[in-house]
Amino acid sequence: MSDTAATTWLTQESYDRLSAELAELEGPARLDIAKKIEMAREEGDLKENGGYHAAKDEQGKIEARIRQLTQLLRHATVGEPPAASGVVEIGTVVTAKIAGDPTTFLLGSREIADDDIDVYPATSALGEAILGLKVGEKTSYTAPNGKEIAVEVTKVETYRG
Repeated sequence: MSDTAATTWLTQESYDRLSAELAELEGPARLDIAKKIEMAREEGDLKENGGYHAAKDEQGKIEARIRQLTQLLRHATVGEPPAASGVVEIGTVVTAKIAGDPTTFLLGSREIADDDIDVYPATSALGEAILGLKVGEKTSYTAPNGKEIAVEVTKVETYRG
């Protein structure tokens, strides 16, 4: 994996939003789930205690999200979206014909997008195939099912989030 692929580019707004989520999870959310677990524990037999098991599952999800956000924010590059120059870069909105169908998506981290735009990571098969291509260039990539899929970049725009 290259340094570019290992680093996640985020807008300042995305970084701030994710930092606030992390602070909420590490503080109030952890305390709340600990209280729920303790209350459920006091109900008795843990083997048949649905509330206890649900709270433990929720705790696991919170801890997993904390780890994910900590890793993401630690390796994030924060800045403005790259100005589109006709070359596919991380953080640009790409329109491409994929297997003949026009598709528009953001190349980067799902955490960047606040809106309903599709997001493909630069480390995906499609992302790796098109990263660095110019408008009008064609390539192909191998999908997870083993099929070779043709791609033509038709437009590259600055992400406006």
